Amino acid sequence: MYYEYGYQYQSHLEFVKRRGVLLVNAIFLFILAGLAEIGGGYLVWLWLREARPLWYGFIGGLILVLYGIIPTLQNFPSFGRTYAAYGEVFIILAVLWGWGVDKKIPDTYDWIGASICLVGVSIMLWAPRQ
Repeated sequence: MYYEYGYQYQSHLEFVKRRGVLLVNAIFLFILAGLAEIGGGYLVWLWLREARPLWYGFIGGLILVLYGIIPTLQNFPSFGRTYAAYGEVFIILAVLWGWGVDKKIPDTYDWIGASICLVGVSIMLWAPRQ
C-alpha cells in the first residue's frame, strides 16, 4: 500500500500514474495563476503608472480576483506550501514576462536566482511524505 495526501494506492504503478497526473495538473494551475497575477498586475500598472484608460485597471482587478481563486483548485493540502510554490512560479514568470513584454534581458544572476527558487520549491512540494 502507498499513501500520499490522503490517497491510498494498491500498487506502485497506480501511485506513479496518479502522481504524474497531479504533477501535470499542479504545473498547469501554477502557470495559469502566475499569468493571471502578473497579467492582472501589469494592467493595473499600466492604468496607474502609464495613464492608460480606467478599463485597464478594472480588467486587471478582475484578473487578480481570478488569480485568488485558481490556487484553491490545487490538490496540495497546505495553504502555506501552495502559496510558497506560487511565489517561485511568480519569480520565474516575472523574469520571463520582463524579457518578453518589457524587453529586459535577464542576466546570469536572474537565472541563477530563479533556478535556486525552482529547486527549493520542488523539494517543498514533491518530497515524499507520509
